[in-house]
Formats: sequence, C-alpha cells, structure tokens
Amino acid sequence: MAYTKLGDTGLDVSRLCLGCMNFGSERSWMMNDRDASVDLVHEALDLGINFLDTANVYSTGESEDIVGDAVASANRDELVLATKVFGEMRDGPNGSGLSRKHILDQVEASLDRLGTDYIDLYQIHRWDDDTPIEETLAALDHLVETGRVRYIGASTMTAYQFTKALYTSDIEDYSRFACMQPEYSAVARYEEPNLLEVCEEEGIGVIPWSPLAGGFLTGKYERDAEPTDGTRGAASESVRGYFTEENWAVLDAVRSVAAEIDATPAQVALAWLLQRDVVTAPIIGPRSSEHLRENVAALSVELTPDQVGQIAEPKTPRYPSP
Repeated sequence: MAYTKLGDTGLDVSRLCLGCMNFGSERSWMMNDRDASVDLVHEALDLGINFLDTANVYSTGESEDIVGDAVASANRDELVLATKVFGEMRDGPNGSGLSRKHILDQVEASLDRLGTDYIDLYQIHRWDDDTPIEETLAALDHLVETGRVRYIGASTMTAYQFTKALYTSDIEDYSRFACMQPEYSAVARYEEPNLLEVCEEEGIGVIPWSPLAGGFLTGKYERDAEPTDGTRGAASESVRGYFTEENWAVLDAVRSVAAEIDATPAQVALAWLLQRDVVTAPIIGPRSSEHLRENVAALSVELTPDQVGQIAEPKTPRYPSP
C-alpha cells in the first residue's frame, strides 16, 4: 500500500480510501450481510488501507454502526475515519442541514455509532443554502477546538461556494477545509473546470467518489444490452445516465488499454485517476473480496502518457454536468 498526505496537512492516508456507502440495507444492491461488510473492512485494513469513508445518512446510520463494529479491534491510532453531515436523519425541523444545532447533534450520534471519541475527517456532505456558511464553519471549528474532530472537509458544491467557504475560514481564523470529495472519473470530468482548479491552487486534498462511475468503468455493461438484474445499472437511473455515446467511447479506450497491459478495465480506470496530480485517494466501493483486491492491484498499474491521453480524448470536460 502507498500513502500520501491529505492535501497540505501532515495526515498520512492510503492512496485508496474504502467507501462504506454500500454497507447497510437501504437499497437492493447494497451489502445487506453485516458480517460480510465487517469482513471486508478487516481485509481492507490487512491490505494496508487506513482510510475509511462513510456518512451519517448512509442507511440512516447503519453504515456508521457497521464501520464502528469493524474497527473496534483495530489500532485506532493508525485509522483515518471519515464521515459526513447534512442529510436528513429524522423528520421535522432541524433534522437535516448544516446549522450549528444539527451539526452538534449529529457529531455526537456519529461518534456513538462509530465507537470512537474523535472523528479524523468530518465533512459537510452538501452546501446548505439555508444556513450561513459562517455558522457552519464556526460549529466545525468548535468541534476541532474541542478535539472531537481532527480535520474538516467538504463535498459536491460549486467552485464559488467552496472558495467562499475557504475565504471565510481565512478571514475569521476558522479551521480550513483540508479536502474536497467530488464526483470524478474518466467519464465524469465536469469538476476539472470547477472544483479541481480550486483544489489544486489552494492545496486541498481530493478524494473522488464514484471513481468507477457506479460500475460503468468496470466494463460490466454493454451498449446494446439491458443491465443485468441486481446490478446498480439496473436499479439506478444515475448509473444509466452514464450510458451515452461519449462515455461508451471512453470505456472502449479503457478496455483497449486494459488489453494492452494485461489489466482489468477497473484497474485502468483507477490508475488513470491515481495518475492525476490533483487526486489524493479515490474512494472505492467494492462489495466482495475479489473486487477489493482487484482495486488495490490498480496501485501497481502504470499508464504511459499516450494511454492517459487515449482515455481522456473522447471526453470533453464541461461544467455543469450535462
């Protein structure tokens, strides 16, 4: 396993982050077997992954609870546990968002489910139009000052919103976002002219979600065939949204490079991301030991500049996403 710093911080994280959104029973394609989820975390730790990402809203706390069980016997000092706040956790007023009340309520619930007394990386899951960013940042800064959170991060917003948050932190002397979690893959490149430029300029770590585009870049889907029942492509409109001619051309290039170097399409797609200078650690979401080991093996895949360009060429990065 290779390790790197999270942005401009001194925090060492593995070059792959284990995404835990699949843990739980909220959707049919998720890992409904709790013991299998725990075993997968243990195997990831054995392979050297020290970076785990979840969120309070994933299966309404179930994912955090499973992660807490899985890491209970691990060396906490070596773990980097990341979770998020924003989504609706209950009906009624103050059940979601980034108000001081909701953040302080939810961090305690997340700490309890994760079975820890601090969170290494606490991220705002989305931008909250209904709460001043000053209030949100003050609450997050309080969590850092009191030791319940080590670093703060953000996910999925406009470059304007993110730079406003960074500027507010700078002028108010609040803790600054250490990383950004955008959607980013060889077929989802709309953040290149948006958030990624800001991250590169400001020394912000980038931990992309959906680096395999919901399984599209594994090569499991075909142009002229319906997705197989039980796959995310069959269950998710967002995954089927990748089924465009431009994206099929990218997948053709990924498959061609994979055949050249005796790798799988998933490994090539991950290697393409890992060779982007701005990327810290893609968030992988394997649902089996086989997929986990396949993803980790991508760390040994080296693409030539020509191969990187071959994969990039069919796609025109544009914001916002079409």
